[in-house]
Amino acid sequence: MEIIAYGVLVDEEPLLREEFGKAFGDRHELRCLRLFLDKDTVPTASGHEILLSSVNDTLDAAVLRTLAEGGTRMIAQRSTGYNNIDLKAAEDLGLSVARVSFYSPYSVAEFAWTLALAIDRRIVRAALRTRDFDFRLDGLMGRDLHGRTAGVVGTGKIGAAFARIAHGFGMRLLGTDVAENPECLALGMEYVPRERLFAESDLISLHVPLLPDTRHLVDTTTLALMKDDAILVNTGRGGLVDTDALLETLRAGRLGGVGLDVYEEEAGVFFLDKSLEVMTDERLARLMTFNNVLVTSHQAYFTKDAVGQIVETTVANIADHLAGRHGDNTLVRPRAA
Repeated sequence: MEIIAYGVLVDEEPLLREEFGKAFGDRHELRCLRLFLDKDTVPTASGHEILLSSVNDTLDAAVLRTLAEGGTRMIAQRSTGYNNIDLKAAEDLGLSVARVSFYSPYSVAEFAWTLALAIDRRIVRAALRTRDFDFRLDGLMGRDLHGRTAGVVGTGKIGAAFARIAHGFGMRLLGTDVAENPECLALGMEYVPRERLFAESDLISLHVPLLPDTRHLVDTTTLALMKDDAILVNTGRGGLVDTDALLETLRAGRLGGVGLDVYEEEAGVFFLDKSLEVMTDERLARLMTFNNVLVTSHQAYFTKDAVGQIVETTVANIADHLAGRHGDNTLVRPRAA
């Protein structure tokens, strides 16, 4: 059987092929494609029972219907998030869907801190200057984070890892979530309403999934509560932040800085080389003009450790499907299960 994978990154492919070979030997073949799956590319999946998807693939009802008609029976998503998949449509079509429910939380938590520190200490501006042999310190003054307040929105595995680092910096910890994490409480975290967290925090980091009730949780109202010099970091999902509201806040000269590893309209842009094209997304282009905004292309998870765990789990999900098994990673069971 040939199994097809979409949106496979250059550095990801060797790890995926190695794990695939260990699990299946020469019993199955793996076809890796750089292109993303959507309504235009879905014909390339015809005849493939198993498909490996990425977070930037579009798996809406129409695409899923075409996949089912072409013989696809199982979709293995290579990520924890699955907001790009219409699970109800998949169920109605009798498709099996699995995801990676867990991988290294340190990859994302450490990258969130990378963004926060780069913004606070003006690292990008400083590096660009020194490459031109400009060694002035004008405009590069940061501030100590020790003794200041870190607000953690979402205190699961990644949020807790972020909080441990904040605790190491000597920061006061505020958290908000549907349930309190004992590990965070042991660090001295105080759980407070979301409004209080946004009002009192000097640094806010988002670590919640994108759900109907978390979409645009950072909006005009919450941004208005934030301190004028607060730092906002989003390594979760782009839809957590209302980009228009964020732009208005930045245009007003508020916020000490913003670090975005995700963007609500990133599909069709992130993971691709757009350097020779005109950037038609005016909101993304506008974000890039602010010298206190740092945008990266959804790379927080991208460590050898995390990607290794992702491909290992993905291959295990395939093996489960072939054996007629399902487990904690299964989002939608096949109709026959």
